[in-house]
Amino acid sequence: MADAMTSAMIVGRKLGMNSIFDETGTQVPVTVIEAGPCRVVQVKTKEKDGYEAVKIGFLPKKPRRTRKPQLGEFKKANLEPMQHLHELRMPVGELKAGDEIKVDQFAKGDIVTIIGTSKGKGFQGVVRRHHFSGGPKTHGQSDRHRAPGSIGSSAFPSRVIKGVRMGGHMGNARRTIKNQLVAEVLPEQNIILVRGGVPGPIKGIVQIKRVRGPKTKTEG
Repeated sequence: MADAMTSAMIVGRKLGMNSIFDETGTQVPVTVIEAGPCRVVQVKTKEKDGYEAVKIGFLPKKPRRTRKPQLGEFKKANLEPMQHLHELRMPVGELKAGDEIKVDQFAKGDIVTIIGTSKGKGFQGVVRRHHFSGGPKTHGQSDRHRAPGSIGSSAFPSRVIKGVRMGGHMGNARRTIKNQLVAEVLPEQNIILVRGGVPGPIKGIVQIKRVRGPKTKTEG
């Protein structure tokens, strides 16, 4: 099924970080991702929907926790309910509902883009959120060590300028990491090792898209 895909994309979940040794004996930090297997729930075409995309599901889900409209969608594709549904803009090729997408479409040396959601930190002050240095520690200052200081102006414009860095919600935002190198692929375990870090907590869901394949001897 994966051979029919003209653009390699898959959904997985982050399992954590580890390190491996490359051909030169150098220790390389990698992120371990369980990528797929995913199932195609719906295929969208230009003729019918105005654009090409594939909706895929990842990880099984209990039917009693699934809404009725989604149950009908899974039934139409002859699939069991799945937890995470993602619509990926990509050439459809010969894909059809019910097909399985596996990690074997990727290879060592591929360059990929990874999309995930960063860790949520809740409400944080300016020292942690924007790396402010805080107030003075002496001269009678007893409770201003982590305060932002003045945030406005006096006579003009007599208001707080839009966009001033202050405390607020931190993290839990969509992040895209480009040009990550695939260090290893373990198809029998549905595992892909990506060099460096990946946004999100352990068990966080990520999308992996191949930008280009590994270079051959005739290239560059």
